[in-house]
Amino acid sequence: MALAFSAESSRKIAEILPRYPNKQAALLQVLHVAQGQFGHVGADVQELVAETLELPPAHVWGVVTFYTMYHRESVGKNVLMVCTNISCMLRGAEDILGHVEKKLGVKPGETTADGMFTLVEEECLAACADAPMMICGDKYFMRLDTGKVDTALDELRKHPRSEH
Repeated sequence: MALAFSAESSRKIAEILPRYPNKQAALLQVLHVAQGQFGHVGADVQELVAETLELPPAHVWGVVTFYTMYHRESVGKNVLMVCTNISCMLRGAEDILGHVEKKLGVKPGETTADGMFTLVEEECLAACADAPMMICGDKYFMRLDTGKVDTALDELRKHPRSEH
């Protein structure tokens, strides 16, 4: 069976396209729709997006591999991004990342066995004044210490935040 967008995703794409001057300009938004439906934008999903927008598959691949918000493989219910840029690093991000790794039993790029968390080491999350920090979905966890990390992980187990 060939991969296809659901009726709901097709409707969303039809609403997105008129807001842009051409189909290529709508690519980021259509990738979000695709990731929402399929949970990731692997090679087969990229091919579907390319076909839908009449774009070269290599162009779609280039966009997917450039932006960290698109996942090429399945991810956990919570995609946990820990910032390790200079501001966060100077304020203890290395210790925070190590604590998260130990608590979850995974390294960056890995997903927990229960499928609850995928850990990502992120270059910058644009909240330098509140370093060290991490995000999950639309939730920011700032001025972290190990206690705040533990509280955040408990909260996320109860109420997953990620939007694929």
